[in-house]
Amino acid sequence: MTDALRPMTRQRLYEQVIERLRQYAAEGGLRAGDRLPAERELAQRLGVSRASVKQALVVLEVQGLVEARHGGGTYLVRDSLDAEPVEKMVERRRRLPEVLEAREALETKLAELAAERRTEDDLDAMRSALALMAEEIERGGSGTEGDRLFHAAVTAAAHSGLLAEFMRSLTHQIAESRTESLRQPGRPARSLAQHRAILDAVAARQPRQAATAMRRHVRTVAKVRLLDWDPDTP
Repeated sequence: MTDALRPMTRQRLYEQVIERLRQYAAEGGLRAGDRLPAERELAQRLGVSRASVKQALVVLEVQGLVEARHGGGTYLVRDSLDAEPVEKMVERRRRLPEVLEAREALETKLAELAAERRTEDDLDAMRSALALMAEEIERGGSGTEGDRLFHAAVTAAAHSGLLAEFMRSLTHQIAESRTESLRQPGRPARSLAQHRAILDAVAARQPRQAATAMRRHVRTVAKVRLLDWDPDTP
């Protein structure tokens, strides 16, 4: 059934602030590393409260578009402030905990089986994925493709057709959780290090250690600002 006729929602004031900031960045030619005006100045120029400005900046920060530097203002992380609609964030926030629960249950077992069943070709695929992830991070990216390939290689190394089918059924949801995690400050390098720990345990044929390393990794993935964000709380 379509949800196109779901009840209308009134746009929050801070959503209007986000749109104004997007226009300001675009018209001013702002790029990654440029600083936005201070909250007080933005509030005065837009004719809104500082609370509304702060809420807008939090949404942009949760999406990885800006970063707040302690005592030093707010800076663009990317070359635009093209933000995801707030309602989409709300929906993603609602389903993310269940996705992360499923990932922990499935991928912990997959890592354990991979340590028992992996072949040299499986290890080569994992190493290749991590090499790509390291290159992506070195170039300033988040390592998303290398991350995807690594988890796919672990799944393949488990040699369990049914578990692999379960993982394929969650492809879209897992991709969302991956993107959300890797946009957290410092997360790409941390995830890469955790992937290497998983690989070491799989290569050493240590099922318990592999499962523990994967569980630790997925619980790190679960630590995202989106889950701490409340769209209706100033």
